[in-house]
Amino acid sequence: MHLKRYSRVIRLLLLIFTVSCQSKKETKKDIADFIDERPNIVLIIADDVSWNDIAVYGHPNIKTPNLDKLAKDGMRFNQAFLTTSSCSPSRTSIVSGLYPHNTDAEQLSWPLPEGKNTFVQQLKDAGYWTGLAGKYHMGDPVRDDFDELLEMQWKDAPIGLDRRLVGDGSGCDEWIKLLKSRPKGKPFFTWLASFDAHRPFCEGISDTPYNPKDAVIPPYMPKTEAVKKDFALYYDEISRMDDYIGKVIAELEAQGIADNTLVLFMSDNGRAFPRDKTTLYDGGIKTPWIVKWPAKVKAGSINNNLVSSVDIASTFMSLAGLKPLEEFDGKDISTLLMGDTKDIHSEVYAEDHFHDFEDYTRAVRTQKYKYIKNYYPDLPNTPSADVLRDRTWKSMVKENNKGTLAEAQKRCFEIPRPEEELFDIVADPYELNNLAQNKAYVDVLNDMRVRLQTIREKTKDYMPTERTPDDFFRETGLPTKYRMRPRPSKAVYMRARKEGKVLINPDFNG
Repeated sequence: MHLKRYSRVIRLLLLIFTVSCQSKKETKKDIADFIDERPNIVLIIADDVSWNDIAVYGHPNIKTPNLDKLAKDGMRFNQAFLTTSSCSPSRTSIVSGLYPHNTDAEQLSWPLPEGKNTFVQQLKDAGYWTGLAGKYHMGDPVRDDFDELLEMQWKDAPIGLDRRLVGDGSGCDEWIKLLKSRPKGKPFFTWLASFDAHRPFCEGISDTPYNPKDAVIPPYMPKTEAVKKDFALYYDEISRMDDYIGKVIAELEAQGIADNTLVLFMSDNGRAFPRDKTTLYDGGIKTPWIVKWPAKVKAGSINNNLVSSVDIASTFMSLAGLKPLEEFDGKDISTLLMGDTKDIHSEVYAEDHFHDFEDYTRAVRTQKYKYIKNYYPDLPNTPSADVLRDRTWKSMVKENNKGTLAEAQKRCFEIPRPEEELFDIVADPYELNNLAQNKAYVDVLNDMRVRLQTIREKTKDYMPTERTPDDFFRETGLPTKYRMRPRPSKAVYMRARKEGKVLINPDFNG
């Protein structure tokens, strides 16, 4: 991190030099005023929350009054997507402006390596105060990019399963503390990361809990009482997070800085349920995306352009008066915030790597179609291990054994999976009808194949030479001998492979 620290001084001097050269009449006060006019930026990241589980996106029963008001006061994006549907790879992709395969942190719990730049570092170099509160999950090399880091703490050891947090379990406890601790008189960036609505879901967190009858169950899950109960507990966590978001907006207003503060709310991936999180269906990669910035963004506006989380780094740098790094894979979408409706993306790209279980899948999504390529079709679409250990999956296994699951509800058990999947999203929003073998869609299929191959070549995507052993047993969700926490870096795994070794947990007692 010493190189990062050294570069900050140089970049700040370059920024001042650039501003001062704009006019010979500018004084030091002019430069200071320019810097002070840059927006504060608040990024709020939900954990495992699907786009359509927010009231403003049409959910009939979930109560999210603060997010609804955020959209009313700002801009709601209806076609926002993530580069992956896995926790830490999604976050490292956001912070680095790179697709997961270019981060060298594409697998769950791999840290972002030392040599990767982040937009947070660039903002800090340019004079922003930077802070993070809540879930971190990006690896030690990124820690120094934050002036203050209030990382959520666990009640048990990192190796534990279905862990509980210190505090109320939300991961949001110290958001306001962070905002209050910022130095005054300089722009700031804060990364506020909720642990809601990550599993395990616990009863008793709400004084007004949701009733299982309020659950809206997608057709690819059975409507059993266990599933409904699971969804109701998930909703409790979303509403708790919404309360904290209201507190953040109130604090910005109390500090008198709300007008020139950009707030972006999004999720790292979809809900932790079968066929959502860790998949490339919209239930895994489509995200709520709401921006409030009273000084610039028109209240009550709606944007239907395709945007990707890989665009955040370039966009935040641009809004801060900085030139996005050439190495970034994403694009600057700041013009959309100002009301421009011209398409920036004709498609978005997403990828699935190891998350508890091995997988390698890629997807291209346009406004109308989704194309998924399953490179390991011999592996089932197994949900994350914490899903396997909880109510919904256990209920699905029971119903599958009884033979009562509908065709769409059997997909996570399917072996082999189809190598190609094609969906008409407009006609089939739940992606139930695979059109890849439909002759009427051969031209669409070929077009989507070309789009996928073009993006893979352009971004230097590649196939792994070996598969990674599963960290958990797919039948039970319990650890295998390969699970280690903290998980070694990609470099350590690759070094072991080169030496012909397979990394194993020395403390495993299974």
